[in-house]
Amino acid sequence: MANRKQLLKEFQNVIDFSKDIPEEKKLIAYNGVLYPGIVCSPETFRAMEFFEARSDDMMLVSYPKCGHYWTLQLLNDIAYAVYNKEPPSIMQMLEFGSPDKFEKMKDELSPRVFGTHLYYDTIPKSVFAKNVKILVVIRNPKDTAVSYYHFHNNHPGLPTYSSWDTFFQDFISGQVAYGSYFNHAVTWNKHIDDTGVMVMTFEKMKEDLKTAVKDISSFFELSLTEEQVQHVVDKGTFKSMNEKSKETYGEFGKAIFRKGNVGDWKNYFSEDQSHIVDDNFEKFLAGTKLGELMKYNVYCKA
Repeated sequence: MANRKQLLKEFQNVIDFSKDIPEEKKLIAYNGVLYPGIVCSPETFRAMEFFEARSDDMMLVSYPKCGHYWTLQLLNDIAYAVYNKEPPSIMQMLEFGSPDKFEKMKDELSPRVFGTHLYYDTIPKSVFAKNVKILVVIRNPKDTAVSYYHFHNNHPGLPTYSSWDTFFQDFISGQVAYGSYFNHAVTWNKHIDDTGVMVMTFEKMKEDLKTAVKDISSFFELSLTEEQVQHVVDKGTFKSMNEKSKETYGEFGKAIFRKGNVGDWKNYFSEDQSHIVDDNFEKFLAGTKLGELMKYNVYCKA
């Protein structure tokens, strides 16, 4: 309970500080990639290079708005079911927060659960040296774009957009936080067969959350009873998480959880915009293992 109160305070601080930041300063560039300036800093990125990973860490990677906070809660609930371990009092996003967070992480009991939106090459080297298991969650690019658009307009720490069309141009050109969706996906596709990497799709989790929870816990070599699996699933439905979002994330919950649907892109995309994303998929991901897992023709064709 104390951890939750401290975490809620951190989320509220982000909202409060965001209100005084000019639009043009809400994103910062570091090594050629844009990041949200309210939670990321060059100092933290430099300190992150010396992050000391542990072999039993549980790591989550995704591009923004691909089900990250949903999956992070599932991992926390799995860790709690097996080890009775509460989430930490600091933000679990690796690149968020002040540089001293990595010293605080040394005091956290194992297994530590943390996530990131980073590209493969930006992940701290100790993660690979310690053979940390990495769960990569992907979502179809069209629904990702729509969710990211609303996230921008609901999160005071990110630039706002007057129209979907304006946002789409920035999204497709990679002029948003964490850059291009497709560049991010291509980077992780190169490592899809690496030992210790598992890819899970947002759509599969929506289709069959129970199987997804079993697959995730098995990947991290954590044994859950059927009762524990069902408890994690019941807590992990979008309806359940949305209802408890204020309790879990405070006012920030409204920005994190919106619809959680598959196919909402059809309400926003023009025919030309749909073709642009189709062309990018063909260029970057068609014929790859990651592209096959995405079932693009199922979820991204009208």
